[in-house]
Amino acid sequence: MTIVDPFGTLKQALWICGGQWAGKSTVSRLLARRHGITVYHYDFHDARAHQDRRIAHRVRENLPTADPDPETVWVDPAPERMAADTIAGFPVRFEWALDDLRALVSGRPILAEGWGLRPELVAPLLDSPRRMIVMVPTDDFREHQLRVLPRAAAVAHRVSDPERAQRNRIERDRLVAGDAVRSAKELGIRVLEIDGSRDAEAVADVVAEHFGPYLA
Repeated sequence: MTIVDPFGTLKQALWICGGQWAGKSTVSRLLARRHGITVYHYDFHDARAHQDRRIAHRVRENLPTADPDPETVWVDPAPERMAADTIAGFPVRFEWALDDLRALVSGRPILAEGWGLRPELVAPLLDSPRRMIVMVPTDDFREHQLRVLPRAAAVAHRVSDPERAQRNRIERDRLVAGDAVRSAKELGIRVLEIDGSRDAEAVADVVAEHFGPYLA
């Protein structure tokens, strides 16, 4: 596969992937403040800046241009189908993230973080597995995050059965995270399990040690 990298940004990038609610964004911001690096937050761009590309993709695929009805996304399907659909959609969305990253130029590494930066998609860009780490929450820590983070407390759409939608979402996230772990282990990429026994600063210490000389 030919990788287009006009400014060498992808070659020097660092990557944090993993499950929802593992603290990826928090740890990335801590590393940015400590080491003067630039952070690319995948979730922010994917939910906002990529909407025009999402619509264009639907047009090319002869799909409806409007966002799917929340009922058909969160309430109707089984979590296994939701997870499979999410994973199947990551490659197209990854290309949009790469376009964003290609346009960045920095004298320091750029750290890209987000659940859609999948190990199997990032691996061809890596000259060493130490350029990536996968953070995943334990089931107990995921439940803790769901209790204490307002944005995690419910699906952000009006649906007929909010409790079912939230259960579906939680199980989907667990399945997607598990798939990322399996992929990372097959590729020799480190998995860091987050169980709440260390605070964010301590987790950032572990991640910084993993990236080692790339942050120097």
